[in-house]
Amino acid sequence: MATNGNHVPSSVLRLADIDRTAVESLLTHHGLTLALVADGEAIPGSFWGDDEAGIIGHTVYARGDTPVHSVLHEAGHLIVLPAERRGEVHTDATDSIEEEDAVCYLQIVLGDVLPGAGRDRIMADMDAWGYTFRLGSARAWFDHDAENARTWLIEHGLLNQAGEPV
Repeated sequence: MATNGNHVPSSVLRLADIDRTAVESLLTHHGLTLALVADGEAIPGSFWGDDEAGIIGHTVYARGDTPVHSVLHEAGHLIVLPAERRGEVHTDATDSIEEEDAVCYLQIVLGDVLPGAGRDRIMADMDAWGYTFRLGSARAWFDHDAENARTWLIEHGLLNQAGEPV
């Protein structure tokens, strides 16, 4: 249940702030590619525009100033889709509330895979960016209201029983 308030806080973790090869490795593990866009150029497949990540097919597009949480969110949209549906995606991956919840949960746990990121930072950045949750914060949602998303990800083989990404 996230929406983007289209805020542009400078304090969020940006792709240029972490090891890009770790992001590339994470995406490759899921059959995806990271395509870097030159600074100042429009990001292909970006739903929100500005510095937000974009998706087209099996590719996540981002610039150095793209927030890490945005890269993980858009990658999550592709990860939750069966591989045969990914090729059809351009900019907007789903209107399914279940999938959107699963993507928000997945982006949080994938933060732990990236050195220099971590789930706590991803949740703080989601809040700073303007995601909205019924319980008021990403942390409260994740800890107390996201069991359906966790279960969905486990049932679809994207998390193990311990809630870790596979």
